[in-house]
Amino acid sequence: QVQLVESGGGLVQPGGSLRLSCAASGIYFRFYAMDWYRQVPGKQREQRELVATIASDFTANYADSVKGRFTISRDNPKNTLYLQMNNLKPEDTAVYYCNVRQTDFWGQGTQVTVSS
Repeated sequence: QVQLVESGGGLVQPGGSLRLSCAASGIYFRFYAMDWYRQVPGKQREQRELVATIASDFTANYADSVKGRFTISRDNPKNTLYLQMNNLKPEDTAVYYCNVRQTDFWGQGTQVTVSS
């Protein structure tokens, strides 16, 4: 049974930082590309925004809105995906989800709120 558990969200002031984690189990983690998405209030699940991706060879890509501020990484021995978020802005406020690329395996999400 595949399980993804996100953590690390919270309330932070603009300009602050957070590090999200996604612990995976039930899959051969190292073989899969992984993604971070976010969903803002009022948007449907199908409207989740792809924030960052990392392939099994560690190649990373980012949405233009977060490029230069967010860093995606993975620790294969720990079966864990990370998202380091720096210089956070109010528009980054959302629920953040990890996803096994091209599958319907999602975590429960972790809330990130950027506000003064």
